[in-house]
Amino acid sequence: MFFQRQMTSLPAIGALLCAVCVFGVAAPGAAESAEEVFVVTPSAVPDQKAVFATIESRRVVPGRTRIGGTVAAIAVKEGDHVDLGQVIATVGDDKLALQMKSLDAQIAGLEAQVAQAQIDLTRAEDLFQKGIAPKTRLDEARTASNVVTNAMRARTAERSVIQQQLTEGNVLAPAAGRVLKVPLTAGTVVLPGDPVALIAEQNFVMRLRVPERRVRLMKAGDPVRIDGDDPGLAAPRFGRISLVYPQIEDGRVVADATVEGLGDYFVNERIRVWIAAGDRTAFVIPARFITTRFGIDYVRIRNGANVDTDVPVQRGRPAPRQEMPDGVEILSGLRASDRLVQP
Repeated sequence: MFFQRQMTSLPAIGALLCAVCVFGVAAPGAAESAEEVFVVTPSAVPDQKAVFATIESRRVVPGRTRIGGTVAAIAVKEGDHVDLGQVIATVGDDKLALQMKSLDAQIAGLEAQVAQAQIDLTRAEDLFQKGIAPKTRLDEARTASNVVTNAMRARTAERSVIQQQLTEGNVLAPAAGRVLKVPLTAGTVVLPGDPVALIAEQNFVMRLRVPERRVRLMKAGDPVRIDGDDPGLAAPRFGRISLVYPQIEDGRVVADATVEGLGDYFVNERIRVWIAAGDRTAFVIPARFITTRFGIDYVRIRNGANVDTDVPVQRGRPAPRQEMPDGVEILSGLRASDRLVQP
């Protein structure tokens, strides 16, 4: 009976294997996780060149003082993140406080004079209406009231100016970013316009400097690649050139490239970047389809009869892409339409 059950299960197992073989072939240039079949197709591979780039901010702006005086306090240090308009330091000037007290005293005296002038004006109007005082007396009282009132307004405006100068003692961050340098300490005497801190704007970029002979091969929108081991990342990162500067410096073309997740802490960090220097046709396959035995690289090719054969290949340099992070160029040993399976 046990033998009969096994005999009846063999056709079902055979049908299942046939179904897997029929439906397991992936589309050209892609791999399917169920069967892990990859069809080799030639593709355009950028001929990349390794250059060094530095992580920089687009602009480094100084936070400057607006009044002269003595630095009373510094609220930031190197490496701190600041927002636009945040107070980074306070500058005090004792003369402004003394001028404020003087104006407060003058305004208090003028307020008393305004009150007395208003009383004299009211009395002169009452006497003029009764025909006791002449009109010249009324005009003199009205003029005296206007003079004192305008004098109080002038002192009040001067006090507002001093108050604004005291407010301008707060040094504000001109942009959101990270503080790179604080050259002053509390107690330092500063003049209007002296820098208190250097702030690197957010959204850091990679600044490339490429020999000018490649200026015709580089343009905005070209892809760039960062090796994962350079900035301490687990996998390569991809980006694009955002700006090519029209001015050549010391025989080099300067360009900016944007890459997501670049970070914003270390400025002027040097990293290796791969840029495009033309296109060529090559075979690129995922690295998981390659096995190495005794120093020789092999891939497993499945023919039309579903027979797998190990074929030696010559491995080229890594060619990772966004859709194939583990891509490897194959120099020889493969042909177009070869079907690869994982060993």
